[in-house]
Amino acid sequence: MSTKIVCYGVRETEVPYFHQLNERFGYELELISSNLTHENVETAMGSKAIMVRGNCKADRQNLEILKKHGLQYVLTRTVGFDHVDLDAAKELGLEVARVPGYSPNAIGELAVTLSMMLLRHTAYTVSRTNERNFKVDPFMFSKEIRNCTVGILGAGRIGLTAAKLFKGLGANVIAYDVFQSDAAKEVVTFMSLEEVMANSDVVSVHMPYIKGQNYHIINKELIEKMKDGAILVNTARGEVQDLEAILDAVESGKLGGFGTDVIEGEAEIFFKDFEGAALSNPVFEKMMNLYPKVLVTPHMGSYTDEALRNMVEISYENLQEYLTEGKCKNALV
Repeated sequence: MSTKIVCYGVRETEVPYFHQLNERFGYELELISSNLTHENVETAMGSKAIMVRGNCKADRQNLEILKKHGLQYVLTRTVGFDHVDLDAAKELGLEVARVPGYSPNAIGELAVTLSMMLLRHTAYTVSRTNERNFKVDPFMFSKEIRNCTVGILGAGRIGLTAAKLFKGLGANVIAYDVFQSDAAKEVVTFMSLEEVMANSDVVSVHMPYIKGQNYHIINKELIEKMKDGAILVNTARGEVQDLEAILDAVESGKLGGFGTDVIEGEAEIFFKDFEGAALSNPVFEKMMNLYPKVLVTPHMGSYTDEALRNMVEISYENLQEYLTEGKCKNALV
């Protein structure tokens, strides 16, 4: 009898990949388009395993309910795992595994794209030409990236990939990380956090969020150390940035632009359609009103063919390891 996995947050474009990659494993799949919530938790009752993504509620309430109905394995197809209550999982005897890494190019390419859009003012310019205004104005004037210093915050696999991409465009690349790998030292020059912020024309954030250590590390005080008119891009985690402080800096002109794929509390708006309506959160509404100096993508950095294959296949392999060996190299509990 095959093992059943209920997979949450599966987009229409992802469905063929889930089935194709499952040919090797033969799991019984139930694919659900919505994220796991308190309202739809019953959809996984009776399943031995669930697969979740960021913004799914794998919290104590849901885990307790599902444990009573046969759940044994929680697979998150993400690198980050702050959406899974690991303490509750441990108490309940649930096995939890993550994907330690997937295509770093997926995130690195988005970081470069947002940075270049802000540097070359392409969102602003295309908005104007779309309105049939083809004049070139002073705001469109820009630096070339090869004449810029790019600061990388977090030089792990993704940060290092972004650094290589920026370097390939000719930029001088510096970085801050508590762990300075030999591989990264071949690409970047490591500096203190304050030095990176002070010397960079573009800052690209790739650090994980670690509770109690780097919450709102990008705050008003740190932003004040940045160059006037610098660009900030975050494709990592929303919790590492004080969004209100960043928006104030854009509004005042301290920051030349801000691009983000992540927002603290993003589940409130991401993956939902509010077209024609105001957002109830005034900070989020202010963020949208600062376009085109503020560019927001809805946590779609990993939404590429290669990244998806990696995430799903490794999640399947994690479950197979549990079932055949009783343990998993990517275990979190």
